[in-house]
Amino acid sequence: MQKLNYYSKNHMEHTFTANIRQILHKHFGKKADEVYALSQLIQYINEKTRSAGRGSKARSSFASLYALYVVIEDYLEHGYDKKTGYSGYEGAYFQRLFTRQRKLPFGEKLQNHALNNRMNAEFQKYFPNSEFIPILRNLETKRYWINENLLKISINSKYINIAKAVIEIIDEYIQTKQDAFKNFIKSCEQLLKIHNKTPEKVKEFILSLAAPNVDARLFEITGYAILKYYYNNKKIIWGFEGETLQTDSLKLFKTGRTNANDGGIDFVMRPLGRFFQVTETLDFKKYFLDIDKVEKYPITFVIKSNETISQLEKKIRENAFKSYSIKAIVEKYMSCVEEIINIPLLSERFNESVKQGYLKKILNEIIVQSKVEFNYVGDDADDIDGEEES
Repeated sequence: MQKLNYYSKNHMEHTFTANIRQILHKHFGKKADEVYALSQLIQYINEKTRSAGRGSKARSSFASLYALYVVIEDYLEHGYDKKTGYSGYEGAYFQRLFTRQRKLPFGEKLQNHALNNRMNAEFQKYFPNSEFIPILRNLETKRYWINENLLKISINSKYINIAKAVIEIIDEYIQTKQDAFKNFIKSCEQLLKIHNKTPEKVKEFILSLAAPNVDARLFEITGYAILKYYYNNKKIIWGFEGETLQTDSLKLFKTGRTNANDGGIDFVMRPLGRFFQVTETLDFKKYFLDIDKVEKYPITFVIKSNETISQLEKKIRENAFKSYSIKAIVEKYMSCVEEIINIPLLSERFNESVKQGYLKKILNEIIVQSKVEFNYVGDDADDIDGEEES
């Protein structure tokens, strides 16, 4: 066992850091500050819990935290915080861990990426010189372990096990995010009831959900609600024969949860058959991967960015040339980018929808989709008719 080095990066403390320190003090007393300074794992968790003080709209990072949570929980369930021999443990079976993380709050639709590699890759970005990888796995047996070196902190030649403290810290963070989301839903429902009296307040609130720093899931939900009613006013005349043409409104459908493995399709429009993908990355490889998933079928990208559409398009094209270098290949992919919708354009379409009288419907759609996405059931879950208070 090796003693960890002090964290060399200039990490920043935030609102939830006080909660972390309080829990450490509860477990380790006067040694709490030293444990914090020596533990790379706790400092990583500190970085991943920044959104606790930013309400429900900030990124939650549940995937990475839950990957840690389930392997450490398994470690504790087998009593290895109090005994030796973990190196000989057969490991936790993947399916058991995967099922467990999906039973945690907000975890129902989490994918396997964090458990398999993403959490480790993130950790290494924060600690590039660390000799430890947090989650260990055997691909042949599908067994997983927490790296015990990260759970045992050496202080004055004695080791302190932080496993229980880590679980309690993540539990505290979960509760904080649950409270924030509950307040978010209540705020939405209160605004829905008085939307006619305070339309500008409601508009400001919805636009705050379509911002670069907002949780990706809330941004996707808000984008869907706005575009659904924006296109609802657009008419199309279509049919298979001239004598049987019909007029329909464009209808946008959300194809699944934001974490669903749906092949890069978040919304589908009928009857035009347009595909929409919501993204926050400017990595062109991600865009082209989505295009490949639907066999180079045109996709409209809704991008969580305030950069101009021309700037976004230029960056995608330039980055593509760096990797492919062949103009014909790049142009083939670029031709599949049917439209780019950035935050300013999304805001314009929101304002157009409000002028058409859809403010209440958009807010109501955000409430409904948020409750589904975050598995929220409150005491008044069905009371969202939006009637004004007398």
